Amino acid sequence: MQFPLLAQLQETTQQAREVVEQAATATPPAPTETTLSIWELIQMGGWYIMGPLGLMSIIAVYIIIERTLAMNRALRDEKDFMAKIRDYIHEGKLDSARNLCQSTNTPVARMLEKGISRIGKPLKDIEVSIENQGKLEVYQLESGIPILATVSGAAPMLGFLGTVVGMVVTFHTMEISGAGVELSALSGGMMQAMITTVAGLIIGIPAYIGYNLLVARVNKVVQKMEARTIEFMEVLEAPAK
Repeated sequence: MQFPLLAQLQETTQQAREVVEQAATATPPAPTETTLSIWELIQMGGWYIMGPLGLMSIIAVYIIIERTLAMNRALRDEKDFMAKIRDYIHEGKLDSARNLCQSTNTPVARMLEKGISRIGKPLKDIEVSIENQGKLEVYQLESGIPILATVSGAAPMLGFLGTVVGMVVTFHTMEISGAGVELSALSGGMMQAMITTVAGLIIGIPAYIGYNLLVARVNKVVQKMEARTIEFMEVLEAPAK
């Protein structure tokens, strides 16, 4: 004697077993690989964040390249420059010494030209004029470096602002969607949050490194200017000995 309920349970169990076996042997669909272009990433980040970040990147690259070239020119050391200045001064050829300084486009040459033009006055006055010219040269060398420092600090902060805005958009989407929110509906805000942070760091880190390298180069130029000033003042004092 067979029980209909028991037979139905056995049949249902067999069907469930077959479904599980088919699912285990079924080949999963191949994942589709999608790539995003840089322009698509910028659009996801939002023009109000990525636009200022792009402008900051252009400014930072320009300052780093332009100031690096300026530092290289400032650190260029003409062969026998100080020896020629010393010989011209000892021989009384001040015009030749001044012409040599004018033909040498370096901060040191411009400082010494100012000192040569003051020869005949007290040594203290000559030293003060050289120091004043040196301050102007340092000010010109540091042109743009404070802007680079601002970019290195502001770019990550602006990227973080984009992150906050993206998370606000995500939470707002979750609120208006209720319990049935899907991941695809949240992806826009989450992508914006991540992209702006990455962009801010990509701009801020090189700007920060460039700023510190340029400051170090300025200090090197200043040390060279001080050394040449001391050497020049010793040249002026030498005939009096």
